Amino acid sequence: MIKKYYRDNATSKKRMWVTIVLISTVFFVLTLRLSYIMIFKSKEYSARAIEQWTSRVKIDAVRGKILDRNGFELAVSGNVYRVDLDLNAIREYLKKNSLTNENISPKIADALEMDNNEVLKKLNTRLASGAPAGSAYLARRIEKDQADKVKGLKINGVLVSPDTKRYYTNNSFLAHVLGTTNVDGNGLNGVELIYNNELAGVPGVRIAEIDRRSEELPYTISNFTPPIPGKDITLTIDEKMQYFAEKAAEQALNDNKAKAVSVIVMNPKNGEILAMANKPDFNPNKPTEGAENFEGNNSMEKLQKMWRNRSVSDSFEPGSIFKVFTAIAALEESTGGGSETYNCNGSTTVLGRTIKCWKRGGHGSQTFPDILKNSCNVAFIEVGKKLGKEKLNEYIKKFGFGTKSNVDLPGEAKGIVKSTNSITDVDLATISFGQTNTVNSIQFMAAFNAIANGGTWIQPHVMKEVSHIDDNNTKIVDRKFEPKTVKVVSEEKTKELRGYLERVVSEGSAKRSFIEGYHIAGKTGTAQKVNSKNGTYESGKYISSFVAMAPASDPKVTVMVSIDEASAGEYYAGVIVTPIAKILFNDIFNYFDPSEFPKDEQLLAQDVIIPEIRGLRVEEAKKKLKEGKLNFDIDGDGQYVTDVSPKPGYSVREDSKINLYTGNTAIYNKDIIVPDLKGYTREGATKLLDSIGVKAVFEGEGMIIEQSIQPGELVQKGTTIKCQLSNDLGD
Repeated sequence: MIKKYYRDNATSKKRMWVTIVLISTVFFVLTLRLSYIMIFKSKEYSARAIEQWTSRVKIDAVRGKILDRNGFELAVSGNVYRVDLDLNAIREYLKKNSLTNENISPKIADALEMDNNEVLKKLNTRLASGAPAGSAYLARRIEKDQADKVKGLKINGVLVSPDTKRYYTNNSFLAHVLGTTNVDGNGLNGVELIYNNELAGVPGVRIAEIDRRSEELPYTISNFTPPIPGKDITLTIDEKMQYFAEKAAEQALNDNKAKAVSVIVMNPKNGEILAMANKPDFNPNKPTEGAENFEGNNSMEKLQKMWRNRSVSDSFEPGSIFKVFTAIAALEESTGGGSETYNCNGSTTVLGRTIKCWKRGGHGSQTFPDILKNSCNVAFIEVGKKLGKEKLNEYIKKFGFGTKSNVDLPGEAKGIVKSTNSITDVDLATISFGQTNTVNSIQFMAAFNAIANGGTWIQPHVMKEVSHIDDNNTKIVDRKFEPKTVKVVSEEKTKELRGYLERVVSEGSAKRSFIEGYHIAGKTGTAQKVNSKNGTYESGKYISSFVAMAPASDPKVTVMVSIDEASAGEYYAGVIVTPIAKILFNDIFNYFDPSEFPKDEQLLAQDVIIPEIRGLRVEEAKKKLKEGKLNFDIDGDGQYVTDVSPKPGYSVREDSKINLYTGNTAIYNKDIIVPDLKGYTREGATKLLDSIGVKAVFEGEGMIIEQSIQPGELVQKGTTIKCQLSNDLGD
């Protein structure tokens, strides 16, 4: 019995120790688990608890306005509505009414004009943990009629609340500069993207504890942080000036059946962009419409091409407009601009390669001002050779080519500038007259402005200031744009060059932009496009450009107009771009205060061809001569003009005096002076010859480079002149 007692006692102690060990182990494991949860998993479980037991509503800030320089609204945020889903409340509603998500989703989808599957997906939203979510947003920026339809469903948990939507007051006006926003109100491109942080403001938030029925607990205090409205961006853009640019770009696009047109207007003294228009464009209020008309492998690529600001993002060989910078380098280095002359016979040979001038017959002997007026490729090759590749590249880089201008717009291309070491003699020749290197339009304008303002490169920009309205309704300017500036060339030499460029407008390739009483200085350029895939020039595809400033002595405004792939028959910049620029300058001169652009009464006289007035009654002839700005003396008192001296076809200056001889019959001799047709297009020559009674036949395309009867020769009315047109690149 004693043995049995001790055995049972030992067994009991053993069982007790086993139990103690097991309990201790369980407690140890529980302690480890609790420590793991409290220390390592506390954030995760705390977040889950917050998700399940709190209601968090984000309150978007009102996005700031975008204004033009005079305070006109260009982009504003209007009041609309949003639809959110309180999923806990919806589940209670479904349970109470014996319904499912599949029962209510078609009704919601119909009210919002949404896809039913998308609505159903939102109703079935789950948390990251896999548990049913407590809330989800369904639709943003809906109009009042849709919001009223959703409210009319009376589904508990489908919440309609105020929201904001971006509106662009003038639709496609300034579209590529303003840009667009996404569904959440964040900028996607343009000013909306670059200044998104300033415009967006700071969202507010409201957090409240809720019970299992998604109702706020009465004894808890909600945490509310009000949103901070976005700041306003005032642009350098002038709404009126932008309208002029848009109108000019639209006309250029339609008249020339072009692929694209870009127009930029700037203040050269401070780098402000006054207008920037690209056609074709898009409507930021409907930012995806029209993308199917653009090239691209897919819808997104097409959309990006439609949104792309070509004035900033596209680089191209500038052609003859680049001669401005070869010229200023030569003037600064005293390798050009003196009494030297340049001879052009139509082409030159560099390292065995023949490089042609745009004028196949050549320009003959020319002075430095003449080579700019005539835009002579051969002469500029000589100018570049005298400078040398090191000096030419030094000035190219001084003016900012090959680097971004850092304009405050997205997507800027920096262009391509060949390194000095890799420039061959052929490269030096072509670079000198605007081939090989590439530029973008705003980069070029920043450089051109330095010629206009006396030699200072100024960073181009569209933002004038950032501001907000304080609690006292007072405007507070937070910051103004401070452009970077660099002195690159002398005031003296830029003034001299502006004088030469004025002759380009009054006498040279840009004379179709000449406006009586105003001094415009500029340069045309017609550049053959390069195929990006194989690096060769594309036949029949050109970018035609004109850059100009006014008034030439102290420019207040600079302009660039470029036409990409004109396909209406003409492509020379002097023919298709300068008339558009003339329209634009007329609008600008009429808009500005007369003191900014005073009209000069001492006008530069233009060449006039004496028209055929013989056989007309004297009064008709006098009227025709006055229209052509010609004076006259009348010899005799007959009813008809029987002769005129000089003869029709002769070129004289405006206000010149010619002699009219009269008689009592309309019979007259048929002598005609052959005018100089070189540089005319087919259409221009036809119009001129028709006015003097001479016929013409044409061979080739482009501009007239040769004529079968030389200027000044006397021929009979009705004579036919054969004209050879050049297929070479011209200005």
